[in-house]
Parts: sequence; C-alpha cells; structure tokens
Amino acid sequence: MRPLILATLCVAISTAALAADHEVPYPEGYRDWHHVKSMVIEEGHPLYASFGGIHHLYANDKAMNGYQKGVFPDGSVIVFDLLEAMHDGNAVTEGTRKVVGVMHKDSKQYRDTGGWGFEGFGGGDRSNRVVGGNAASACFACHAPRKAQDYTFSKLRD
Repeated sequence: MRPLILATLCVAISTAALAADHEVPYPEGYRDWHHVKSMVIEEGHPLYASFGGIHHLYANDKAMNGYQKGVFPDGSVIVFDLLEAMHDGNAVTEGTRKVVGVMHKDSKQYRDTGGWGFEGFGGGDRSNRVVGGNAASACFACHAPRKAQDYTFSKLRD
C-alpha cells in the first residue's frame, strides 16, 4: 500500500511542477517597456462587458522585434494593461486597474495556443490569475483567426 501512496504523491508533485512550468509569469516592470498603443473600448462595443475601459499595450524588446518583422520570437511578451475609464465631464481618465493581460511567446511550452501563453492578473495582482488553464477558450479562441499576424491584434503605431 505504501508504494502506491508514494507513487501517487510523486505523480501529483510532478504534475504540479509541470503546471507551474507552463504558467505565464507576471511581467515585472512592464510599464518601463515600449508603449505600443492605447485605446478605449466604450459601451456599445461587442467586447465592452469583458474589456471595457482604457487599454495600454506594452512590449518587451523581443516583442518590438516581432512587431517590426511580423513574426514574434520566443521570449516576446506583450502586456495589455486594462484600466477602468472614468468620465469626468469632457475628459476620460484612468480609474482602477481591471486586469493585466499577458501574452508570452514560447513555441515549445505553448504549442497548443499558437506558441503563446496567455494569462490575466485580476486587478494587477500577481497572485490573482484569472485565466489559468482556460487559455485556449478564454484567450486563444479570439486570437486564432489572427494567425497571419502571429495571433496578435495590435500593430505598432508611428
């Protein structure tokens, strides 16, 4: 009986370690990266319920290379920083952070989702993973039609 318990424990530890290896890391210091663009999704847009607010996109150096060449190398990280849009008279200002969305390119680890790992950190909290194992349905399903643009929506602006 003890060998069975030991074997089960080893499998559980190995599975947890493998899952942790595939977790998309929090993008430390992303606000110091290259700013790709900003946009606002307002009420009436089909994605408003999930993504309404002010979006700032940031890219690390490898992702900038990908934007310029059209294919993103492994190690590329794109961050989608979503903040609440506050309407103050005729101005739209940033409110609280809703989510820090991350695309992390690793063609071996994330081969089932076009080479990209996806994660969302609720409220920007490093410990609040809101995508987890649902990347294929929660994120990649929308990105899949963008294969010709290496599964990205954004383009580098002048």
